[in-house]
This record gives sequence, structure tokens and C-alpha cells, in this order.
Amino acid sequence: MRILFVTATRVGDSIMSTGILDRLLDENPGAKVTVACGPGAAQLFTEVPGLERLIRLEKKPYSMHWLGLWTACVGRLWDVVIDLRNAPLTYLIPTKRAHHVSRGRRDRVPGHRVKELAEAAGMTGEPPAPRIWISDRHREKARDLVPDGPPVLALGPTANWPVKQWPQERFGELAERLTGPDGILPGARIALIGNGDERDGVIPLIESIPAERFVDLVWDVDLLTVSACMERMALYVGNDSGLMHLSAATGLPTLGLFGPTPVTEYAPWGAHCDAVAISENYHEVFPEGFDHRSTETLMSDLSVDQVEAAARTLWARAGGEEVN
Repeated sequence: MRILFVTATRVGDSIMSTGILDRLLDENPGAKVTVACGPGAAQLFTEVPGLERLIRLEKKPYSMHWLGLWTACVGRLWDVVIDLRNAPLTYLIPTKRAHHVSRGRRDRVPGHRVKELAEAAGMTGEPPAPRIWISDRHREKARDLVPDGPPVLALGPTANWPVKQWPQERFGELAERLTGPDGILPGARIALIGNGDERDGVIPLIESIPAERFVDLVWDVDLLTVSACMERMALYVGNDSGLMHLSAATGLPTLGLFGPTPVTEYAPWGAHCDAVAISENYHEVFPEGFDHRSTETLMSDLSVDQVEAAARTLWARAGGEEVN
């Protein structure tokens, strides 16, 4: 049994597709898998059981990266091809069974991205939950980065667009409340998670956290080690981002903060997940002359009180202490 799984460039979208691959592997023990995805998401799949090949799709002019994928895969008869990018050339790869995502589906049937992808893969019933495959070596490294001790509140203060970032000072105030004497995690350590190139933008938040309670993960830690670190934490609160989806897929209680993106499509997926959003409809908040690279946050409407209340409710539902 050989499976070709073509998934997203972005980390968050790739994570939301992992449940499909997980179900295929459960249904076909011993299957050999080839995964094709964007370079940034590739590290998510390095520990997939039965991984035969990992193809990093570096974008090229005139979509020549798809020709490279076709060239790499056309010489074999595949049992299953799952293409969640709907690349034209994958229709020409020999296979016994194929599923391709429909580009126009979202305009016809709104709903969560996890459900959309599962339907595109021909799966019925409850959509398979995202899954992260973590090795023992990642967990060993995580024990060094997040040693045993008081519980850890994880914060994800960054996002790929400035408009999606809740103000830093509010993250700081939220952390004080949740880890204070009357909080749901009194005395907890506070972890900041982000990429190394995002560090300069969160220096004020880093400096606001007591050094003895700070867990520093704002540097270039690979995603599977980050996921292993999340397994050692108590609660995650962060902006709509790939890290938010990573947290949810790891099983960590996860609260996503939403502004100019659709919460109904991209909320963290899982029984112990929730989201809180600005009061305006996401498509109505964009100002005239909007530029995703330079426009400042569009999440100022979301208060610390709202996020704290949502965190307390989620914590209670996930098995923590009752809401005060």
C-alpha cells in the first residue's frame, strides 16, 4: 500500500490536514507514505510511520514545482493519492484512488477547515482530529527546555500578520491574572512561544515576565520539539497562527484569539479547545488602504476581561478547577 499525500505550504493548514493521514495509516497498517508540502511544514511529517519520502515543494516560477512533483511520482502506480492543493498535474499521476480538494467549495458550503479537508479526502462521519507524530528524542529535548516544576501557562503572542496580533501588554496582563493568587494557575511558569525572527517584536513582553518564572521558547526550536514542550504545559492562549493549531493537535487545552480571520473556519480543533473573537464580523474590520504587512493590530476590541473569562471557562471544561 503506497500513499501520496499532498498538503499545504503553511504550517497551520498542514496541521489541520494531519488527521486525514492519521486515519489512512490506521486503516492501512504498514502503508508506505510520501508527503509533499511546503518547506516550513515539512518538519511536521518527519516522524510519520512508514514515511518513505518527504518532498519539500519550494515555490518556483510558472508553478514548475508541480512539474517536479509529477516527475518524482509519475513512475509508480499509487494506491491512494490525496491532493489537498488541487494541483492540475496530480491528476496525471497513476493511482487506483484519488481525492482532490475543490477550490470553490468554501463559497458553497461554509464550515471548519478540518471538516472541509476530510470531505475532500472522501471521509464521512466525524472528521479525524489533527495529529502530531513526536519521537522520544524530541521529548528528551523538551524535558531540558521545560524542566519538571510548577505548571506552565503558554502564550503565543505572534502571528504571520501584525493585524492578527493581540496587543502585547494585554498578554502580559492576562498572564498576571491567570498566574496570580486568584488565577486558575497560581504561581505557574509562563512560556512564550515563537520563531527566532519574531523575538525583537516581543521584547517588552519578555521583560515583563519575572525571570524565575519565564520559559523562553522564542527562538528557532523545531516544531516537533515545540510540540513535545507543549505536552508538558497546562494551557495555551495565543493568536490565530500555526502554533495555535500545533497546540490543539498536541492535546494541550488551547484558546485561540481571533480578529480579522474567520473563527468558524480556523478555530483550534479539539474537545479541549475554544476561541474568543472581536465583536465585529472579521470581514468588516479592514480599514481603507489595508496592507497585511504594515497595518497595525485589528484586535484592540478584544479585552483582557473577555480573554480571561474564556480561559477560565475552558480550563474548567478541560478538567481544571471550577470557574470562580
